[in-house]
Amino acid sequence: MRSELVEKAAQVVPELPVLINMVSKRVKQLTLGRPALIDKKPGMREADVALLEIIEGKIKVERPEDEFLNQD
Repeated sequence: MRSELVEKAAQVVPELPVLINMVSKRVKQLTLGRPALIDKKPGMREADVALLEIIEGKIKVERPEDEFLNQD
């Protein structure tokens, strides 16, 4: 896992436990064969793919409070 990607992803998802859970879940999905949501370059590991997906906004955090605030 590249540290510069971790730093950039932490700007998108500042809560470290949430970021770790997102990356972990996505790595598991990628390992099981789910397609990457970005252009995967040769030599990229699954964690780097997950971090780039977060940085590029392909994967977002769903928070229950966000849903509550959007209700009429």
